[in-house]
Amino acid sequence: MRLDLFANDDFDRGASHFKELAWLAIQGVLFASWLPGSGWRVALLRLFGARLGIGIVIKPGVYVKFPWRLSIGNHCWIGERVWIDNIADVTLGDHVCISQGVYFCTGSHDWNSEEFDLIVKPIIVGSHAWVGAMSRIAPGVMIGEGAVLGLGSTATRSLPDWTIHYGTPALFVKSRDKSSQSAAAD
Repeated sequence: MRLDLFANDDFDRGASHFKELAWLAIQGVLFASWLPGSGWRVALLRLFGARLGIGIVIKPGVYVKFPWRLSIGNHCWIGERVWIDNIADVTLGDHVCISQGVYFCTGSHDWNSEEFDLIVKPIIVGSHAWVGAMSRIAPGVMIGEGAVLGLGSTATRSLPDWTIHYGTPALFVKSRDKSSQSAAAD
C-alpha cells in the first residue's frame, strides 16, 4: 500500500464542516465528560440529528463520531466508554443493552488497494440484543434480534437471532431462549 496515495475526497461526512466542528467541541467538553445525567445527552444527540426513541440511558464517557448517522430505538442502555465510530449508519433496535467499553467500527480500508481505499459499512443491532463489555463490532455486521455478544468478544460477521456468541472472532455457543422475553416489552 502507498499511504501517500490515499484520498477520501469523495467520502460524504453527512453534515457541514461547521456542524461537525460544533459537535466535536460539544462532545469534547460536555457529552463525553464524567458529568452524570442521561437526559441532556439524549437531547444533545437529537439536536445534532440522531434519531432516538424514548427511555434511553447514556452513561458518561460515550463517544459518537457522527450523531446524524445514529438511530437508537426505545429503552436502550449505552454504557460508559462506548465508542460509536459511525462514519456509516449505526442502528440499534428496542431494548438493546450496549455494555461498557464497546467499540462500533463502521470503517476500514482495502488492504489490496495501493491507495488503501476507505470502506464503510453500517452496523445494525436488533431488538433485545446485548453486546457485552469491551466487545468489538466490525463494519457491516448485524447483531440479530435477541443475540448476545459475550464479554470481550469480536463480531467480524453477523450473529443470527436469539443466539449467544463468545470469543475473538466470536463463535456460536448456544441458542438463547426467546420464550423468556416478555411480549409486553415490545
